[in-house]
Amino acid sequence: MLYKFKSKVASDVIMLEPNGRQILMLWGRTDEAGLRKGILQAADMPAAISALEEAIAHEEAQRIQAALEAQERGEDTLPAGVTLRQRAAPLLDMARRSMAAGKDITWGV
Repeated sequence: MLYKFKSKVASDVIMLEPNGRQILMLWGRTDEAGLRKGILQAADMPAAISALEEAIAHEEAQRIQAALEAQERGEDTLPAGVTLRQRAAPLLDMARRSMAAGKDITWGV
């Protein structure tokens, strides 16, 4: 399954199901209906942006800690994989633009 986030002020953002679900859960969408389709209203975007930024900061702190521990063990300190910051950047941009314009973000509609 793919998530396609849409806004009238930004290009569509398409994410694979696990990544889109992770972000929606950070936004408080935990029920199945809210995960399949929904609307993030412009009034709710400051809280959604803040929740996503907090999750990014938390993940980055964990990655730094893991790198330090790996360095102590003499292992490779480069973390593998794509970070939440990298995956969420287009959606954060969409949310900021939508909030500034007073437009909603939709998915699954």
